[in-house]
Amino acid sequence: SPLFSKIKHEFPMLSLANAFTKTDIFEFDERIRKYLTLNNSQKIDMVSEPKIDGLSISIRYENGVLVQASTRGDGFEGEDVLLNVKTIEDIPKYLKFTKPNILEVRGEIFMKKNNFLNLNSTLKELKLKLFANPRNAAAGSLRQKDPKVTKNRSLNFLAYDIGFVSEKFSETHWETLTKLKEYGFPVNNLSNIFDNIRDNIKYFDEISKLRSNLDYDIDGVVHKINNLDFQ
Repeated sequence: SPLFSKIKHEFPMLSLANAFTKTDIFEFDERIRKYLTLNNSQKIDMVSEPKIDGLSISIRYENGVLVQASTRGDGFEGEDVLLNVKTIEDIPKYLKFTKPNILEVRGEIFMKKNNFLNLNSTLKELKLKLFANPRNAAAGSLRQKDPKVTKNRSLNFLAYDIGFVSEKFSETHWETLTKLKEYGFPVNNLSNIFDNIRDNIKYFDEISKLRSNLDYDIDGVVHKINNLDFQ
């Protein structure tokens, strides 16, 4: 029998398209303008954030209590990993606010580089199979039969969006991130908001330079339109 039962996502968890090059950013901007029928002089606020190379998770709170956690799976259905997620210190079990009654928070579970190195050296001493990279280590650690093993694996979490909410949560993506922070979720402190492509490109360059110094792996930069009515 499968180790974890399946959970159907109320809103699909779509994969995020990352920008790997400056051309990607220009093309994204162009597509958005075409889609929204905006000319080049009209401003579009965009939120940019590093895309952490971990695994996406959807965690559900009802009346401020953590009741469900599921992996992305195929985007429509994931695996129930609630017991293991409860061992991750970054993820609140209870929220400081109970509004909205139902709140699904989406984010990334990952393993920091030094925790990955420590884990592999322990596995090596025990003559066990090593993990190829922090992403595999995070995925393997989350999908443990015994939550105690997950607890010892030092996993981290950053919230990047919401899924289903029982009432309107925010007007903009930036407001969503701000509220999640107030609710007690860690949010990437490198996230930023820009109203022009030039600053976006500069940000992309800065993140690319920072990349090797970050204590987690990233695989590109994600851009989101700030105004939720446009999404």
